[in-house]
Amino acid sequence: MNIAILGSRGIPNKYGGFEQFAEYLARIFVDRGHKVSVYSGHTHPYKDCFWEGVEIIHKYDPENQIGTAGQFVYDLNCILDSRKRKFDIIFQLGYTSSSIWGWLLPRKKSIVVTNMDGLEWKRSKYSRFVKRFLLFAERLGVKYSDWLISDSVAIKQYLSEKYRVDSTFIPYGTYRVQEFDENVLNEFSLLKYKYCMIIARLEPENNIETILDGVSASGISEPFIVIGNHETKYGAYLKKKYENNVEIHFIGGLYDINKLNSLRYFARIYFHGHSVGGTNPSLIEAMGSGAFICAHDNIFNRTILGEDALYFSNSDDVRAIYSGKIYLDYDIPKNNNFSKVDRLYHWDVIAKQHEVLFERLLLERRR
Repeated sequence: MNIAILGSRGIPNKYGGFEQFAEYLARIFVDRGHKVSVYSGHTHPYKDCFWEGVEIIHKYDPENQIGTAGQFVYDLNCILDSRKRKFDIIFQLGYTSSSIWGWLLPRKKSIVVTNMDGLEWKRSKYSRFVKRFLLFAERLGVKYSDWLISDSVAIKQYLSEKYRVDSTFIPYGTYRVQEFDENVLNEFSLLKYKYCMIIARLEPENNIETILDGVSASGISEPFIVIGNHETKYGAYLKKKYENNVEIHFIGGLYDINKLNSLRYFARIYFHGHSVGGTNPSLIEAMGSGAFICAHDNIFNRTILGEDALYFSNSDDVRAIYSGKIYLDYDIPKNNNFSKVDRLYHWDVIAKQHEVLFERLLLERRR
């Protein structure tokens, strides 16, 4: 198959979830004999035309100059370029800024498959106008796709009920981590199992404030590290609110996966506050790194974790869990989640599910 991946800023990953998704998936597809092209913004630091057998198609992306509007320009450039090529599959990661150009996708010669991601229009950080646009974009994403992928059972159900369309459930992937480096703790002045943490974009719907309120109310003298870009308006608000709590440390963005895995593994509790979206990448990665997880209680997280995690709904729950001196057997949830990763979320499994779907869609069209 000749497969194009659109919707990321490019690979190798220097940014986040969709970029890592594109990196892993593209590399596995190439190893399995497929031709793969990944679109990349021209500002991406990697400038070569190939990376580990994957073709990199560089396109102009003015986001650095004009902000969010630049994403729409970049997506347009990618879609226009895709019209000139003979892709069997055009795989879109998300729809937010590409769906308005969906009518330009070359659907007569390529099959357009879209990963619908989460319910973007529900995110509390957006204004009423932006939420209306995102819901409109969601409808266009459904309309201009030949097939949809849902990365959670809840999203699949939502699409079926709202749009009366079928989709294929394929979650985000990860690897089970085999080795951990305790020396990473020295970089952050931490001791194993003597700190707690969260990794997330600092946004209201990720319940950062709820978690930190509970931590502050606990009275526990133990480091709590917050990993995520805090050079934002909301980040500034959080830092100001908790500036007198010397135990809360805003680390900033950290993208070294080996360091992140080790930090998650050696944490006493890894908090996961995401409440909007499908299968969150950081949650799956936490499972793969053997973290002891306490997650926000919602259908997305419960679908993934089941009984193999603790849950919170408010800051009182966080306070009780954080200060409860939990002496649970750490090996039990780790082993259960490790097993899930091997069976359900391993990148090889995820790539195979995509491959089977793409081949089925091609076969059906050729009939």
